[in-house]
Amino acid sequence: QVQLVESGGGLVQAGGSLRLSCVASGRTFSRDFVGWFRQAPGKEREFVAAAGWRAGSIYYADSVKGRFTISRDNTKNTVYLQMNSLKPEDTAVYYCATGMGGAISRSTDYLYWGQGTQVTVSS
Repeated sequence: QVQLVESGGGLVQAGGSLRLSCVASGRTFSRDFVGWFRQAPGKEREFVAAAGWRAGSIYYADSVKGRFTISRDNTKNTVYLQMNSLKPEDTAVYYCATGMGGAISRSTDYLYWGQGTQVTVSS
């Protein structure tokens, strides 16, 4: 069993930055993919970014490419999502997930989820 806890969300103006953190406990995820997803009100949960355990194994949704950066510190069992140049359309609850057993960008293929952290970007 893995417990994931996200933090770092908040209210920011358009063009601003936030850094989200996801800390795992119960089991190391150093050999697992870790993904970030988001869900806006009335919309489906969508893929944002994912990082594998191999160097260079990084994936982004087209909508965040060039603005968001995913990184991981396996010594701290933590994954980060640095979000720059935020836009109002980035407003959502952001979730981290691990235990991926299929498609990297498919939320249903992840087994463990955090409770989410709210990101609100004002225009």
